[in-house]
Amino acid sequence: MEVLTDVDVRVLGSLIEKEITTPDNYPLSLNALVNACNQSSNRDPVVQYDEPTVKAAVDRLRRYSLVRSMQRSGERVMKYMHLAGEAMEIDRAQLAVLDVLMLRGPRTLGEIRTQAGRMYDFQSLGDVEATLDGLATRALEPLVTKLPRQPGQKEARYAHLLSGEVSVETAPAPTIERDREPDRVPDRVPDREPDRVERLERTVEELRGELAVLRSEIAELKRVFE
Repeated sequence: MEVLTDVDVRVLGSLIEKEITTPDNYPLSLNALVNACNQSSNRDPVVQYDEPTVKAAVDRLRRYSLVRSMQRSGERVMKYMHLAGEAMEIDRAQLAVLDVLMLRGPRTLGEIRTQAGRMYDFQSLGDVEATLDGLATRALEPLVTKLPRQPGQKEARYAHLLSGEVSVETAPAPTIERDREPDRVPDRVPDREPDRVERLERTVEELRGELAVLRSEIAELKRVFE
């Protein structure tokens, strides 16, 4: 598979996420795709791409057979859908795990399970690890790698390989908040799920991002029918 740029990865990852989490608003127009790439929730790093930048990435991904453009009868707006599952020959669980790494950068097992929750229901950390192992040992080519645990990190992180090999030096350094673990509580579930407040805050941020996409779609429809 072709080596992807950071913009390619963000565009493809955004299409994968929206196809699973907001199917009623998928495929995405160029404007909606730009908003999906630039949303502040569930993105690391947060970026500000303009339409020409995203369109150039879409054109590259189309050449790689990872994205398809379509225009339904009666519609004036071109929309885009991903073909990642078919092109890479991976299942829905693998797609969800890979998408987290594409949109959020290197993550631990617990972080991947939590952040992939809206795309796939992993029953345990063991399921997540088995899915990652499958992606890392593919006969075609590995799509993820396990990074060596660094000083100060309590757990190893995983990273995608869509942009080529990842070295410890080039892998984004974890923020304090990202790698922070809650204080241990006796008899607590080993997976250390985020507490209720944190989950609610994350849900609110996700809804805000989806609302921005919906607003852009509505504005675009108004322009078409005016």
